[in-house]
Amino acid sequence: MRLMQTMAGGTVGGAEEFFVRLAVAFQERGIAQAVAARPNDTRGPRFAEAGINVVELPFGGFFDRRTVPSLAAEIDRFEPDIVLSWMNRASDLTGKALRKAKHTPKLIGRQGGYYDLKYYAGCDHLIGNTPDIVRYLVAEGWPEDCAHYVPNFVSAVPGAPLPRRDFDVPDGAPLMLAAGRLHRNKAFDVLLTAMQQVDNAYLLLAGDGDDAKALEGQARKLGIADRVRFLGWRTDIPNLMATVDMLVCPSRIEPLGNVVIEAWARNLPVVAAASEGPGWLIEDGVDGLLAPVDDADLLGEAIARLATDAQLPPRLVAAGRRRFEAEFTEDAVVAKFLALFDKVLG
Repeated sequence: MRLMQTMAGGTVGGAEEFFVRLAVAFQERGIAQAVAARPNDTRGPRFAEAGINVVELPFGGFFDRRTVPSLAAEIDRFEPDIVLSWMNRASDLTGKALRKAKHTPKLIGRQGGYYDLKYYAGCDHLIGNTPDIVRYLVAEGWPEDCAHYVPNFVSAVPGAPLPRRDFDVPDGAPLMLAAGRLHRNKAFDVLLTAMQQVDNAYLLLAGDGDDAKALEGQARKLGIADRVRFLGWRTDIPNLMATVDMLVCPSRIEPLGNVVIEAWARNLPVVAAASEGPGWLIEDGVDGLLAPVDDADLLGEAIARLATDAQLPPRLVAAGRRRFEAEFTEDAVVAKFLALFDKVLG
């Protein structure tokens, strides 16, 4: 089988990170592979280290006259059996390129959210990385036998704990990690409000985005600025997970929640808001704790419970690890992708 993957994507992001991990996993298994993506100073070296050749294209907007013909030419040159396109823009432009190409592979669009299906008109099949996304696709009119659930995988390689003094956090204080774009969807404003209920807890907030200044201002207004560390975008999440006592995922909108799976893989207990993904992933009180979306009081209660009940974290960690090993390892997820490719090719 010959596989091409196409991705527009942003500079950073969870989907972009998984795109790299999956491409490397396919490469390590000897799958003939081509990748077409936007230039990126971070992802490019990782592809090169794995021996993956990347065709760099702009994947731009209305005035981009290069991507579609160049992608069509690359499809004809490489002659893939399957093209896996990631999210809206790449799926849209790949579909247009296939109309110009002589070679006719199967096009599978991969979705990590509840996207407008107009961008996927050229696709033969769609992947959703949660069962609820697959239900959404079918409800929107996509054929049920062409909508498939394949989850993400994360690495279980443990990080190295960082000294708490590096973050000016006292030994023994409950220490939380939250990570993601500083955007309203992630509901870090709710988490900051919830911190008022846990007087001695500290927070490492790893991420960047348009809401950074507003969140910093909120922390000052709430009187908790001395317990919050705004770290900016970090590439050492495994080390941060090895440093803290719990992960908190307060998102209002979170189709999956890779960070929850990462915490399970690295034996870290989780508190989350019951948005789409975490609400599906977590069984409350079994492999994590859930609070209603936008409920700072109950989120604070869950954080306090995890910080004060010594018997609870080990129990949640053990159950989360079992869930990870059963469903979200690299081997398990790559096997699902390959089985789907075989099915699509008949």
